[in-house]
Amino acid sequence: MNYDTVVFDNDGVLVGRTRFDVLREATKDTFAQFGVTDPTSEHVEEMTIGATPSDVATVSDVYDFEPEQFWRTRDSTLSAAQQSEARAGRKTPYDDVDTLADLDVAMGIVSSNQHETVEFLLEHFDLTELFDTAYGREATIESLTLRKPNPHYLDRALADLDAESALYVGDNESDIKAAENAGIDSAFIRRPHRSDWELNVWPTWDIDSLDDLHEICR
Repeated sequence: MNYDTVVFDNDGVLVGRTRFDVLREATKDTFAQFGVTDPTSEHVEEMTIGATPSDVATVSDVYDFEPEQFWRTRDSTLSAAQQSEARAGRKTPYDDVDTLADLDVAMGIVSSNQHETVEFLLEHFDLTELFDTAYGREATIESLTLRKPNPHYLDRALADLDAESALYVGDNESDIKAAENAGIDSAFIRRPHRSDWELNVWPTWDIDSLDDLHEICR
């Protein structure tokens, strides 16, 4: 294939993932900011990863939160925690990100993480100039319905890049499904946390390193 565009997921593809315990503590801190110091572990888990609008509504009803305000605070608090991890050197780019500088295609980022987090990481690690566009979630409940495998943000990035033949690189099955829903090819990258992962989807490519893209996109 001759691709003119490559779009990347961020966490687990370009930069390391944030430890779950860090995210969980940030979620507990969110509850504390609303005066709740003993939320149930179930509610903390639900608000840390994979929350749906229905989950947010339920938790907000239980604790008498204003849903949108609670979720904006939750996103801001988790973003701050991830930024702290990056500043402390515990969340860093993968070594092969440097090889992208020689990839002769338009490049973008589409992440289900907060847009605030994506922007910070690009600037903090001096990666901004590599990418022509980047999307993360807005800090709204509605954005939860737009996460991958919904191709909403991927479609926006492809439009920005005026892509004719595009590839999306991810480390989750939702990334592969989002690419399929957007009508483009996909590459599943086997970072250490995915080295033995058995897929239930069929990416166009199965790669071990971002450097493999030079052969794929030549």
